Amino acid sequence: MPVVAFINAGSAEGAAHYAAAFRQGLNETGYVEGRNVTIEYHWLEGRYDRVPGLIAEFVSRRVAVIATPASTAAAVAAEAATATIPIVFGVGEDPVRLGLVPNLARPGGNVTGINFFVNEAVPKRLGLLRDLLPAAVRIAVISNPRNPGISEPVLKDLENAADALGLKIQVFNASTGHEIETAFTAIAHERAEALFVAPDALFNSRRVQFAILAARDRIPASYSNRYHVEAGGLMSYGTDIADSFRQVGVYAGKILNGAKPADLPVTQSTKFELAINLQTARALGLEVPSGLLLAADEVIE
Repeated sequence: MPVVAFINAGSAEGAAHYAAAFRQGLNETGYVEGRNVTIEYHWLEGRYDRVPGLIAEFVSRRVAVIATPASTAAAVAAEAATATIPIVFGVGEDPVRLGLVPNLARPGGNVTGINFFVNEAVPKRLGLLRDLLPAAVRIAVISNPRNPGISEPVLKDLENAADALGLKIQVFNASTGHEIETAFTAIAHERAEALFVAPDALFNSRRVQFAILAARDRIPASYSNRYHVEAGGLMSYGTDIADSFRQVGVYAGKILNGAKPADLPVTQSTKFELAINLQTARALGLEVPSGLLLAADEVIE
């Protein structure tokens, strides 16, 4: 059976729904795990230093497809390592700027995939947080420095958006579960009025931890996807990441069926979702403006 090497920065438990979405995409093209395709899952759990070794292993074994949904570091490393093995990425930044493809409509090489616009959502998400908390000025930001492909452009866009809104941001770094706990302790000490959690696959896998700590410290927090809100987070705004995993699976299946990455245009996610957890808002003593509730795609009671 052909082997699809799947690599993601999160954890198997925390990203199980993403893996299921990837398999759904493969199923849509006629491939069922264990029946006519083997999927090898490699969960980094935030350890980006493992990427070069894993990619080298995939290349030496000549796997059928390398799939890197929501893992920019793995996508860039794979593109640099092979010009022959098909690569299907899922990235939140501009794939052309990253050097993954020369053109979105005509990738032209062995690489194609999905662009789900992480950076574009940053100013809007900060504005929505301000709409919910109009009196808040001091905004804490938790970012993962081990994921510079995401964290650096996000922080740059965030600083520009904060300046435009008259907000002051303070960045706290975290790359492990223990460091997330430490960051929350520091944020409470600094008396931040709200929290902006930068998009990151490790943070997505740690969404329950984030919800528990935010509730403990009674700090309103904004996240990049609705799974945080379903876990008890206050609010989120961003594209549907699970659907991008499904689309990566679809492209992987098409390639297994004989399509060439060069002929598969990079697909761009265009739907952004706003989710709000009213139960969490009530626990924090917050009244969500009616305009936000009307604009929300999902409201959890």
